[in-house]
Amino acid sequence: MKNFTFWIAGILFGSGLTLSGMLNPSKVQSFLNIFGIWDPSLAFVMVGGIIMALIGYNLVFKMEKPIFSEEFNIPALSHIDQKLIGGSALFGVGWGIGGLCPGPSIAILSTNFYPAIIFTGSMCVGLYLGRWFESKISS
Repeated sequence: MKNFTFWIAGILFGSGLTLSGMLNPSKVQSFLNIFGIWDPSLAFVMVGGIIMALIGYNLVFKMEKPIFSEEFNIPALSHIDQKLIGGSALFGVGWGIGGLCPGPSIAILSTNFYPAIIFTGSMCVGLYLGRWFESKISS
């Protein structure tokens, strides 16, 4: 049942990305281009996502424990550090240049859109290298 629930959540997420236009890099770039021909339609998608997240979080945290786990796993870190700022900046620059971010890039792989295959492969290499560098720095 747990895997089925994850599968349904993934289908809903991918369908939402598809219907909203987030799988179209040019639509995303038009939204981010506030000094050119700006397309504000993705702002409505974001507002809808925020509203659904607020409702979901309020419902979930009224539960004593998650359905498929013994406890909630909430990140303990709450401070803003250089790693967070650098990662956020890198994410934003990558999103602006490529028009894709991790969720849509994985969802669009099913369409054999070659730029997304290159983007997702590069993203995976970047994740691996980031973890590798972090392990070298911290040791």
